[in-house]
Amino acid sequence: MRSSRIAVTFAVTATLLTAPLFTTAQPASADATSTDVTVNTRAALATVPSTAVGVNHAVWDSYLGTNEVADTLHNAGVRMMRYPGGSYSDIYHWADNTAPGGYVAPNTDFDHFMSGVNRAGAQAIVIANYGTGSAQEAAGWVRYANVTKNYGVKYWEIGNENYGNGHYGSNWEADDHADKSPAGYANEVVAYADAMKAVDPTVKIGVVLTTPGNWPDGLVAGGDAGTWNQVVLSIAGPHVDFAILHWYPGGSSATEALSKTDQITDISWLARQQINQYAGKPLGIAITEMNTGWGQNTQPGALFAADAYAQLLENGVFTVDFWDVHNGPTTARTIAGQQDFEDFGILSSGTCTADNVCEPAVNTPFAPYYALQLLSKAAAPGDQLVRASSSDPLIGVHAARKANGDLAFLLLNRDPDNDRTVTLHYDGFTPAAGAPTVLTYTNGAASATTSSTGTAITQTLPKYSLTTVIVHPAALPVGPPNAPGQPVASNVTDTAATITWPAATGGTKYEIYRQNGTTSEQWGETTGTSFTVHNLVPGTRYTLNVVNRNNAGQVSWSSAPLNFQTGTPAAAPCAVKFADVNDWGNGYVASVDITNTGTSPIASWNLSFTWPTAWQSFNGGWSGNWSASGRTVTVSNVDYNGALAPGAATNIGFVAGYSGPNVLPPRFTLNGQLCRTLS
Repeated sequence: MRSSRIAVTFAVTATLLTAPLFTTAQPASADATSTDVTVNTRAALATVPSTAVGVNHAVWDSYLGTNEVADTLHNAGVRMMRYPGGSYSDIYHWADNTAPGGYVAPNTDFDHFMSGVNRAGAQAIVIANYGTGSAQEAAGWVRYANVTKNYGVKYWEIGNENYGNGHYGSNWEADDHADKSPAGYANEVVAYADAMKAVDPTVKIGVVLTTPGNWPDGLVAGGDAGTWNQVVLSIAGPHVDFAILHWYPGGSSATEALSKTDQITDISWLARQQINQYAGKPLGIAITEMNTGWGQNTQPGALFAADAYAQLLENGVFTVDFWDVHNGPTTARTIAGQQDFEDFGILSSGTCTADNVCEPAVNTPFAPYYALQLLSKAAAPGDQLVRASSSDPLIGVHAARKANGDLAFLLLNRDPDNDRTVTLHYDGFTPAAGAPTVLTYTNGAASATTSSTGTAITQTLPKYSLTTVIVHPAALPVGPPNAPGQPVASNVTDTAATITWPAATGGTKYEIYRQNGTTSEQWGETTGTSFTVHNLVPGTRYTLNVVNRNNAGQVSWSSAPLNFQTGTPAAAPCAVKFADVNDWGNGYVASVDITNTGTSPIASWNLSFTWPTAWQSFNGGWSGNWSASGRTVTVSNVDYNGALAPGAATNIGFVAGYSGPNVLPPRFTLNGQLCRTLS
């Protein structure tokens, strides 16, 4: 589903307030529940890119490109700005700054936008008009931007939410093309990419995909060869450079909305699986629109934004672009004691609801603004995100190591009623004595605060707050080895994989570690740049890093993470083919083929599998005796399909439901024996 977005006109005479500076903090309550937080600096995740923290601008926003807005966004660490604004992009014509059928505010043309981008020290990501434009119009925009004006705009999207053009029954995106299918879009993307790169071969072209677990992911419309992502990637994948996802997970309460970030790892995993399978090459992933469904202007929105940005960046997304800068109020309600306007903007529009409840002065930051600010302090471009965990689900934690040796935590207290004391535990890092730098944003505060409270071991988090803690090392490393390059996996079987990586200087051996939560399990070491690991568990995801160590015992930063999944045994006595054969966006019909691949007949059978996620469910089946307990589903034969001679097969089926990314089960056992899983 697509979140509603409201085009609002703003009076240019309204008073503008710049973002508050950090102020001095007051000590948090000493009466707080205790939580253990652990960080492992050798369990590296992604490195923060220069484009990490982004926002959306729209041509109906009168303050687009102004110095005050650019400075306010710069102060939050925003370094990517998207233009010309959501679905307006498919009716917008850059050359005359018009959007037939929509409102365009004065002084919102491309040059005004780029003025704000440059003042903020950001980069631009621009949406070429696919719906009512042409490849030639897009190529002309590239020429104007990068040849005539020398703006150096690197990232270009082809259209906005083009799957919403009516092809699947919902129609909000303008699309004048006769062929509105994924194949029609993909073929036009190829034409756009060719025309735009002919003008500037250095530009990066993005293609619109559906987000795993979000409508219309999984749907196959009449006449199509597959889902939107399958068809689009198969045709356009070889011609583009990055994939575009939008994520509006919704939620009707703070608890529900904040739980949606649990889906991020699987969203990222499935998107990359689809890219690898259908595009034929790796593509970067950009989340160019994102917002929450609850408390957009208050502390739930801030807690969601901080957690979502951090998790998406940890999973290698190269930009996350908040929707949007100014949007306008919908209705006023009180959330966690604060006024919320259901305004998707990160800054106040200064306008009023239909029942005359007015927002604060224009450009007053809403709570999610401070989430971006504290995130940017914790994880700046070039910092390496590392694995961190909490013993309490109400305490969220993310961590990053910095080039100067510092270690930063982003700590989220999702408890609206209680302060929490956290005890910090370290692996691979020794903190200096003395108070660290602490930045905090509390519920309803007018600004974030900075202080030197607590220690590197103990911190007290105010209730319903976001806190960045920057800890200094006890000693700076002297001449550590260089980190290895990106590892890759090859010859992956059910129990083994070969890991290789580019050589690094300054060390005498490499060590290979598996990430098991915040624990690093050493798989082995070698003086070469290849290592084969055995005794892996079939059908299991693994994340690993490689480090470089010298004779003095100094250890490099970790390599970037490698994620891979083992297969199932080729010589198993049974095979299972599991297929989603009819999907409607939050459920599907599953077809399961069971084959006896052994040499002995099977008189009767019992099949079992476990759902990979908590948001998948079994909703009734046929051709078997079905049962479900928790995440485990079991089915036994009925009278007519129990006997399977060698080579014989039977088909069963059921209805499944899901409310998040639909990761299909990777492992099946038949009569207690692991089967081969067929695609």
